[in-house]
Amino acid sequence: MGIAILSALCFGFSGPMAKYLGAAGLTALESVWVRMAGAGLILLLVLAVFRPGALRIPRDRLGFFAAYAVIAVAGVQALFFLAITRLPVGVTLLIEYTAPVLVVLWVRFIRRVRLPRAAYLGALVAVLGLGVVVEVWQGLRLDALGLVLALLAAACCAGYFLMSENLHVDPLGLVSWGMIGAALVLVPVSQPWGIDWSAFGRSATVNGFTLPVAGAAAWLIVVATVVAYIAGVTAVRRLSAAVGATVATLEVIGAAMLAWILLGESLGVYQIVGGAVVLLGALLAQTATASRRPEPVAVEQPVLTGVDGR
Repeated sequence: MGIAILSALCFGFSGPMAKYLGAAGLTALESVWVRMAGAGLILLLVLAVFRPGALRIPRDRLGFFAAYAVIAVAGVQALFFLAITRLPVGVTLLIEYTAPVLVVLWVRFIRRVRLPRAAYLGALVAVLGLGVVVEVWQGLRLDALGLVLALLAAACCAGYFLMSENLHVDPLGLVSWGMIGAALVLVPVSQPWGIDWSAFGRSATVNGFTLPVAGAAAWLIVVATVVAYIAGVTAVRRLSAAVGATVATLEVIGAAMLAWILLGESLGVYQIVGGAVVLLGALLAQTATASRRPEPVAVEQPVLTGVDGR
């Protein structure tokens, strides 16, 4: 739980630091590429020196590594960074963290695991809370494209939690290659050759608060990416996708507070009330899912099982 909370708090710096890169002149996709490439290279170098075995990719897991890079890394980060160019950081995260509801739906309809009624009630509550956040009675008060981007980020985020569960590969190697793979996938759209690298020698000001661009980029890469992803994957392996997704909703609170302090962004009354409902619904749904135990399966004759029961 402690590792999961650490991951959520570190991820909370993503939006605010990205805003400073944007203020320095980088586009959203350029910022994502800098983040992925920087984090991937740092992890690659560290692991190559201290833990080279973690970088070995089993042949039968190549497809999984590729899917992780595209969905759990490139998809989540690119869509989130694009969404915050049109929506406040806190609102974007409130929408993205309907991901636990998507995890519940996946577990029920794809894995075909029966869930308690509380799981469905939580999912319904979260969706109603999202409706309050976007003020649907006003004809959708938020930017429509920003909302779509945030919802797509939520789908990729659900994939991140599901793919990080029950891993049979080294999590450090997975995160490292995931970052490198994401950077490669994003090259055609990010076009890093067009980045104004001189911007990293300047400072950027957002809402009267100034930070060195290089410092913001370093914090984004090291804390909000390397530490956040490693802690997140480690936590989900020790807990479950359900519990990990629930604890990760703390990122919403942390990021909203950081955005208020560093960016001057504040949530409206409906966003605060709706956000509380979203988090309550996600917590209810995921707690019910996590507490569910597989029902015993009757067998006609004794079978041999391994130590883990499989």
